[in-house]
Amino acid sequence: MKKTAEIGTSKITVTDQFWGHYLEVVRDHVIPYQWKALNDRLPDTEPSHAIENFRIAAGEAEGEFFGMVFQDSDVAKWIEAVAFSLENKRNAELEQTADDVIALLGRAQDESGYLNTYYTVKEPDQRWTNLRDNHELYCAGHLIEAAVAYYKATGKRHFLEIMCRYADYIDSVFGREEHKLKGYPGHQEIELALVKLYDVTGNERYLNLSKYFIDERGKQPHYFDLEKREREDTKPFWFNDDYAYHQAHKPVRDQKEAVGHAVRATYMYTAMADLASRTNDESLKKACETLWENVTQKQMYVTGGIGSMVFGEAFSFDYDLPNDMSYTETCASIALVFWANRMLNLEANSKYADVMELALYNGTISGMDLDGKKFFYVNPLEVLPKACETRNDKKHVKPVRQTWFGCACCPPNLARLIASIGHYIYSQKEKELFVHLYMGNETRFEVAGKEVELVQQTNYPWDGQVSITVNPATEHTFTLALRIPGWARSAVVKVNGEAVDHESFMKNGYVYLNRSWTQGDQVELSLPMTVERIQSNPLIRHNVGKVALKRGPVVYCLEEADNGENLHGILLPRNAELKAEYVAELLDGVVVITGEAERIVQDTWSSLYRPGEEQTRQVQIKAVPYYAWCNREPGEMIVWVSEKR
Repeated sequence: MKKTAEIGTSKITVTDQFWGHYLEVVRDHVIPYQWKALNDRLPDTEPSHAIENFRIAAGEAEGEFFGMVFQDSDVAKWIEAVAFSLENKRNAELEQTADDVIALLGRAQDESGYLNTYYTVKEPDQRWTNLRDNHELYCAGHLIEAAVAYYKATGKRHFLEIMCRYADYIDSVFGREEHKLKGYPGHQEIELALVKLYDVTGNERYLNLSKYFIDERGKQPHYFDLEKREREDTKPFWFNDDYAYHQAHKPVRDQKEAVGHAVRATYMYTAMADLASRTNDESLKKACETLWENVTQKQMYVTGGIGSMVFGEAFSFDYDLPNDMSYTETCASIALVFWANRMLNLEANSKYADVMELALYNGTISGMDLDGKKFFYVNPLEVLPKACETRNDKKHVKPVRQTWFGCACCPPNLARLIASIGHYIYSQKEKELFVHLYMGNETRFEVAGKEVELVQQTNYPWDGQVSITVNPATEHTFTLALRIPGWARSAVVKVNGEAVDHESFMKNGYVYLNRSWTQGDQVELSLPMTVERIQSNPLIRHNVGKVALKRGPVVYCLEEADNGENLHGILLPRNAELKAEYVAELLDGVVVITGEAERIVQDTWSSLYRPGEEQTRQVQIKAVPYYAWCNREPGEMIVWVSEKR
């Protein structure tokens, strides 16, 4: 199998108005804000203590370990966000701060290579005794990812060398050899990180260790049971005594449905796709494809959110997608983006890029307010504030974003995703360049030894017009493959002003333009952005008789701020005309959808129940992008609107 390879942001300048704004917010607000959080400098928020934990581990401060057992990972994701931000725009002061943190990590590292503040400070004689619960390998994975990103962004090797020492130590502990532990992580993450480490070092031990962790998972006798007996733990596992929570209930190639903790699952699926592409493992590829179909066709929200159940932050069962009780953790949508990106490396198929785009414009960035200072851990599709405040089964749903969390995995995860957005635009396979996402950027890449510049201009996602200027150093023949999104009911493709019969050049949702390109060649793509009423499969019981509004890649919602209280009383007639208009002064500039609807007249009711049909009155509704909800006064919100037939 011939794999594709991403083109990193170090070769890309993002000039896009939409994502450029987000990059600026992350660089100027989110990264400094989260640095304050990691150092406990934010007033009226839960402390992090993450940097102080490393100082204590290094012997440079006194005190006790504080925070989650995986607190180290917050620091790792912050460094990774810094690395990607430095790719986009150099910042000497920020780079020096990161260098200082990396030096601290080096001083906290054990002589063996081990690096984990919880076990160094709190339980130094209990390493590797509870892989099921205590996240040692998870933290190692995030540190490895950060080290790889920082090396690629800056060329500095210090952090990479720290993590190679740690990876070498881990490799000496785990494996199939008789003297090694036969364990694997309770929270998957190191598997995908080790593939990245292999990619930059060429050391096959790291690839083989990742493969070991994937292949060993779910084998019998179950390792989690073995280590449980070793530590004399007699309690049943809290998740129904079922290791499906960790996707360790059976070997990965035998898993057909997504189960358990959604982030763990999609991190593992990402690693499986990575390994399939690096090792030509068709069985892993097939497993990924089967799981992909289950997740995206039976267990994914219209926003690209996954993991519907608060218990275990988990997948529940097929078609179980409640809107007002959904968990849909920000990290889970982020992990879905990672997985979709890796599936594109296995096969250039627009179904993967469609989901990647859906999650990027909806289920991920909804986790942060527009100024980057408040965050959602949970991303519901329906909110009634009083229910969130009163009902215990909705306590996980917050009607407003929070300044920080005791378990703060989502904010730095979102920061590193946004900062790395350039990594998701293109990929390359030999003499084929794939355009997966449409956003303004300038990039250079090498095809068969010749440099080619691309300049992409667009006002996406508000406008479906895309212009790509192709500038090879000299006349050069290669293929430019443009994705036609699944939501685009038609498309027009032109090269140098002449329409292309693109249907003749379509494969798996991509238009393959193979020609001899010269300086200044112009490719134009026109995608009609019409307002669509989306219906869900009738097996999704929560949405029967309802529609969601979508325009291009953006899913919309109704907010109380625009439409008043009791949004459930709004009925959208099937024949109602819906209009889209860009409003520059609203929510940092968005396209809103307006139209005539009906509202049930409540004041005619004098009893709780009565026979007969409801009375309605005409109202004007306004829908705003889901990602931007709750950036004004708090209130009700719904994505799925009742339809009047």
